[in-house]
Amino acid sequence: MRTKLFPLLLILLSLTAYAQEKPNIIWIFTDDHSYQTIGAYGGRLQDLNPTPNLDKLASEGMIFNKCYVENSICAPSRAALLTGKMSHMNGKFTNTKKHPFDHDQQQFQKILRKNGYQTAMIGKIHLDGNMQGFDYWEVLLGQGSYVDPVLLSDNGKNQYKGYTTDIITDKSLDWLENKRDKSKPFMMMLHHKAPHRAWVPSREHMNLYEDIEIPEPDNLFDNYDTRTTAAHGQTMSILRDMNLHRDLKMTEPENEFWVKRGIDDRFDARREKYKDLDLKDDELLKLKYQIYMKDYLRCIWSVDQNIGRVMAYLKETGLDKNTIVMYSSDQGFYMGEHGWFDKRFMYEESFRTPLIVKWPGQTKPGSVNSDLVQNIDFAETFLDIAGAPIPDDMQGKSLVPILKGKTPKDWRESLYYHYYEYPGAHSVRRHEGIANKRYKLIRFYGTDVKGEEEWEFYDLKKDPSEMNNLYLQLKDSGKISEMKKELLRLKKHYKVI
Repeated sequence: MRTKLFPLLLILLSLTAYAQEKPNIIWIFTDDHSYQTIGAYGGRLQDLNPTPNLDKLASEGMIFNKCYVENSICAPSRAALLTGKMSHMNGKFTNTKKHPFDHDQQQFQKILRKNGYQTAMIGKIHLDGNMQGFDYWEVLLGQGSYVDPVLLSDNGKNQYKGYTTDIITDKSLDWLENKRDKSKPFMMMLHHKAPHRAWVPSREHMNLYEDIEIPEPDNLFDNYDTRTTAAHGQTMSILRDMNLHRDLKMTEPENEFWVKRGIDDRFDARREKYKDLDLKDDELLKLKYQIYMKDYLRCIWSVDQNIGRVMAYLKETGLDKNTIVMYSSDQGFYMGEHGWFDKRFMYEESFRTPLIVKWPGQTKPGSVNSDLVQNIDFAETFLDIAGAPIPDDMQGKSLVPILKGKTPKDWRESLYYHYYEYPGAHSVRRHEGIANKRYKLIRFYGTDVKGEEEWEFYDLKKDPSEMNNLYLQLKDSGKISEMKKELLRLKKHYKVI
């Protein structure tokens, strides 16, 4: 009897050891975090040192300089993350209830569970309904609030007292320490609300940057010369559309809005300071920019400190040796470029998103990658890391070879983008486009120009800020013809047409 059981015991021990050797995955995700405000990405805000823990993560792993989204808006970006598919394939085109997310569809975390991983989702997901494929989940309702958040789980709704960024981290660390099955590899999604509008810092950071002048972008006063209807018709202008009460808390609050979000007296001193405000447009834009940026950066400080808490826990418990930590955001954000806040456009600041990965023993510390990657690649990457099968209908590519320093020879040379939510918030026209490392071609088809489409074309090498639309000058050129053919090819490849 012992002779028969011994080989079986060896097999079971071998399988257990194999499961334990599979790397754990922690996916830290923020909402609207711009690459411009991460120190490791450089730029005009680098000297403010806004993200010391993220910078450390980048120094210990790989930072991606050309990571992009396929639809720069919150809920569709998260749907792409879970499904590995573009909006037209996963059904989540916009943030609105007109396009609900189908939770019953294929998602990477469901496949991970079938392949031996324990899964958890904690924080903001912005997809209505109960989550599927997670052993444990507790998520913010909709956009959530910065203070005293309400979270939904299998046990219903619960409200927690405190600052949301801290609470989401507390719950994530509690799951790691007390709730998971420690005999299994895990994949945990830690999703922060911050730094989404309207920006509410923690009390401890309210005076951060108080006596510092935040550097302005060169195109803060952009007048959109050469640009099409879309740039002129948007409603995401800091001067015109960023309000003094809800966004900047400079005047008396909208009571219902503030009470609903649990916002307290932390802005009383600011309202007192600006109660007799009377400025010309140029002066007002400069002031609003400073207040906006400081609140935004203060929210980032809380995110970064809490990332430090997670990294410290991993090191203290020894989990750091076999845990991949990945950081990204649902899209980029305008830090005053073009005079804007928000996202949606295919211009670089909102099209591009940060991506930093630390994979012990695999990613080279301090490495920088410039391959074109996209958020439809994330699901496939998680599955590849876990050794799980990648479904044929997923539309992205695994980043595992790149993380190991070996970019495949057939890696993509261009990206497809499509934004759908018009009419809608911020009045950004529907558009699609294609970009490679040198050029970008955008077709606006949801414009106010009756029965017409409008095009923009940029040489990103000569014009990285996308100030000079060359389409009318070059519309008959071979380069634009070539880009239009590539746009058509990608639409067929991704089954848009």
